[in-house]
Formats: sequence, structure tokens, C-alpha cells
Amino acid sequence: MAKIVLGMGTSHGPMLSTPPDLWHSRVPFDKSHDSHPFRGKRYTFDELVALRAGEDMGAQITPEKWRERHAACRAALTTLADVFAQTRPDVAIIVGNDQKEVFTDKLMPAFVVFRGRTLLNVPLNEEQKSKLGPGVAIATPGYMTPELQTYPGVPDLADHITRSLMDNGFDMAVSDELPSGPRGCGVPHAFGFVYRQIMRDAPIPTVPLFVNTFYPPNQPSARRCFDFGVQLKQAVESFPADLRVAIFASGGLTHFVIDETLDRKAIEAMRTRDVQSLTTIPEELFQDGTSELKNWIPVAGAMSALGLDMTLVDYVPCYRSMAGTGNAMGFAYWR
Repeated sequence: MAKIVLGMGTSHGPMLSTPPDLWHSRVPFDKSHDSHPFRGKRYTFDELVALRAGEDMGAQITPEKWRERHAACRAALTTLADVFAQTRPDVAIIVGNDQKEVFTDKLMPAFVVFRGRTLLNVPLNEEQKSKLGPGVAIATPGYMTPELQTYPGVPDLADHITRSLMDNGFDMAVSDELPSGPRGCGVPHAFGFVYRQIMRDAPIPTVPLFVNTFYPPNQPSARRCFDFGVQLKQAVESFPADLRVAIFASGGLTHFVIDETLDRKAIEAMRTRDVQSLTTIPEELFQDGTSELKNWIPVAGAMSALGLDMTLVDYVPCYRSMAGTGNAMGFAYWR
């Protein structure tokens, strides 16, 4: 039977792949967006600046602080990549989300299993890069290869996972070839980041699992995501092949407005296997980028069912503006 030997969670935000002295390049986007979710309400950029005036944001966005935190993030990614290499799993499952890179409003499934034999990482051309928002194009090498790459899938395991989840209350969508979305990029950034940064461009066969964290009205709840992870663990362990399996969570933590209180609550709940605290975080807090915490929750569910404790490698809140915008980065593993 297959055995889960590793769980891993990593942020994948563009700031991780952007030189720290250029972290400010994303701020024009922050200022242009007039509805930033933060603690259950929505604010303009200027309203956030006023709201967070007492938090000494100026000290968080100095060049020295940016370089320090970027170095901490890169060190954490190195640790995760080393742990992955040392563990030597045979196959991986990556839980990630799509930001309309392949799926669109025409079809937005809640849960998708990719069952194809191969998965493509397609680099953007210059015209496509020019259409990306401020501060995004510079980070694309963090998850896109310079040339077309073909990654191996695991169709048999993917189909087994689908059947098992269907038998246990989850109606799954499946795909054996990802749709060609507006960016035409093949594998979305949530998955490409793991292939490039953690697997170091030597990916093992993988089953990508998509969770619609971003787009209403069919975003799975935190409780649903946790239960999904528990059943995913059952599915993997009932697969008859002798395989060592790693499960990844890709995304988060809070962004595009950082909320350290929420991050630390979620991390502590995962660390202590406090299911009640983790699954009762109000749904209105899981919006926009912060919704990617729901990629971590299925992995936490699987690891909790296995009885494994989380090792927190680092938590690094990477602020980029006086409004508290940026990306809080988390890096952890279960082994």
C-alpha cells in the first residue's frame, strides 16, 4: 500500500522571486485596488493607511528590513527543498489553487483532480508578460521555466483518489488536459512554484489537486477543506502500489493585506492539531489572497489524521507599504 511520508506547506507569492529592493514595484497595484479585504471588512489603500497608523509600518518597509526578510524566506525555501530531497518520495500530490490561469468564470470547479499523463510548464512570451500587473512579470521565473517543460503525472493514483473521494462524499471534477486559460501558461503558479523551488526543477510524478479558494459562490469552507484532507489521506493509503507519497500545500499566508494575528492563529492550530480552532475561522476572513490558507488546511487534515506534528521552519511577514499590504510567508513540514 502507498504511504504518506511527508507533508509540506509553502507560500508561493511573487515577492519570494522578486529582488527585495524591488518589492515596492507592486505597490501601484495596491493603490489602484479600491476594495482590500481585511478582518471581515473592505478598505481602500488610503483607508488602510489610516487604520494601521499605530502599527509603525514605516519600520516594516525599509530596504534593510526587506533584504533581511527576503533572505529569511530564501533560507526557509532551501530548508524545505533539502527536506524534500532527503525524504525521497516516489510521487507527490500538490494542493493548490488557480487564479484564472486555466479555469475561468465559464467553468470554476470547487475541487479538481488532474489525471493527465503529462503536465506542461509553458513560459510566457513578452506580449503576455506585458499584460501582467505591476511587479508580477519579474517574478515569473520563480514558477515558470525559461523553456517548455513536460512534467510527469500519475493517472492511476489520480483516478484512485477520485474514486475514493467520490465514495466518501466529495463530488470531484477531473481533467486530463488543463484548459488553455487567458495566460496560456499551462501549469498555474501554485504548482509551478513547487516544481521549481522545492523540487529544484527535477519534479517527481505528481497529482495536482485544485481547490477553488478565490472565487464565490462555490468556495469550499475551511471545515470542508479539512475533511477533504482527511479523506485524501484515506485515499492515498488505500492505493495498492508500494509508493512513498509527499503532499504539498502551496499558497498563503495572509495577503494582499497582512494579518499576523490570523496567520499565527492558523499556524498554531495546525501545529497543535486544534481542529476546532482551525475549522471555525470565520469564512469572511478567507478572501482574495488570504483564501490560499485553504490549500494548507487539507494538508493539515491529512497530517492530523496521520498523527504527525508540524515543524514550522519560519513565518515571515513581508510588508511592502504603509497600508500593510504584502504577503505573509509560511514554511513548514510534517515528517
